[in-house]
Amino acid sequence: MTIHAITLVPGQAEGQTFVLSEPLSFWGGLDSTTGRIIDQWHPQKDEVMTGRILVMKAGRGSSSGSSVLAEAIRRKTGPAGIVLMTRDAIITVGAMVAAELYGVHCPVVLVEETDWDKIVSAGIVGISAAGTEPAILTLPI
Repeated sequence: MTIHAITLVPGQAEGQTFVLSEPLSFWGGLDSTTGRIIDQWHPQKDEVMTGRILVMKAGRGSSSGSSVLAEAIRRKTGPAGIVLMTRDAIITVGAMVAAELYGVHCPVVLVEETDWDKIVSAGIVGISAAGTEPAILTLPI
């Protein structure tokens, strides 16, 4: 099954999904050296996002989160790709910085609410996002 999405940051990725039950601020919420959620109040505290497709409705908070995400992507402890339902400039900038400064790509795409349940239940998602073209998400049938 394929789903079309808006490309926010281009790139290719595939992996198991890591669906966040609540938004996360990367600043103070993610340990960029381990990829572990460290936000004391997040329901998924201590879970690791490394190499997975991060699926989250929206980000939360601090503009400094861009630098934490970029560092995690550089260290390869961050997500392989990110699927959002709400535009988030902080997440987008973090992934763009990682691509521009470090040459490490983490595609970020924006999906419609009507496709959300399919993505959340997919288990594995492939992302193919190029420039201004619509991104294609591939889900198991």
